[in-house]
Amino acid sequence: MLDAFRGNQALKESLQAALRAGRLSHSVLLCGEAGCGSGFAARCLAADYLYPEGGPQANAVLEGRAAECIEVRGEGASGEIRIDAVRQVRRKVFETALSANGRAVIFYGAQKMNASSANALLKVLEEPPEGVLFVLTATSAAAVLPTIRSRCAIYPIAPVTRQECVAWLRENCPNRKDPELLAAVYDGHIGRAAAAAREPQAAQSFETACQLAQAVAKGDRYRLMQLLAGYEKDKPAAARLLADLASVAAAELAGAGRFGMSAHQAARTASQCGEALQNMNRNLNQKLLLTLLAARIAR
Repeated sequence: MLDAFRGNQALKESLQAALRAGRLSHSVLLCGEAGCGSGFAARCLAADYLYPEGGPQANAVLEGRAAECIEVRGEGASGEIRIDAVRQVRRKVFETALSANGRAVIFYGAQKMNASSANALLKVLEEPPEGVLFVLTATSAAAVLPTIRSRCAIYPIAPVTRQECVAWLRENCPNRKDPELLAAVYDGHIGRAAAAAREPQAAQSFETACQLAQAVAKGDRYRLMQLLAGYEKDKPAAARLLADLASVAAAELAGAGRFGMSAHQAARTASQCGEALQNMNRNLNQKLLLTLLAARIAR
């Protein structure tokens, strides 16, 4: 199943070799920025560990519907992985019988563990049960608590090339127009590009970011305020929009040339979006933040 994961050939060969030789660490940490596919890679690895021969059961793991693969995600708006979720995993791996193929446990976003949940998981990783593979994903190794990081074999995941991203979009999202633009804006991050091509909310965010970029190019402050006003009360949507606008600006700065932004406008927009995101995470007044952003990037 790892062959289904695009790009990162050296990573795939290393993991496949470790699986064949039976020397894969019981705890693996896959690190990559959002949209690089670390979650998909984790399921591919779990599928190959449990069902090296492939088949329907391996596909079930890949699709997240296999009982022998336990998946743990964060809760709430913060995405925090809480201690109760870790305790539940401990009970399952120590108190229930394993299948003949073993069991895999995937923790998505391990950087979102708090100290209590990390300590609870650490006890499992220090004395893991036989036949259980733990796969953790994170945005970076540095973002994971050192106690957890030190117990894992770390594998970095990189974005694919833009050409590979375009090819994937054409194959998997044939109805999406202009895959080249998505690949340029998201810079080979297939996960983010796929969301913009498939998911209504992500698609709307992408389209609004493109409209904002056009308004920046024209110095149209009124249009900027008009577009941003719809996001004053929705923090997750606003955060996604600002990240998308920063990506559009970065693509313009790299030479995409789709929206008429000058290099100065693109650099300022990317910088101001980053600053606004940081202030949003500090729970500052969202309406004021977006109003100030419109004024600053329209200059």
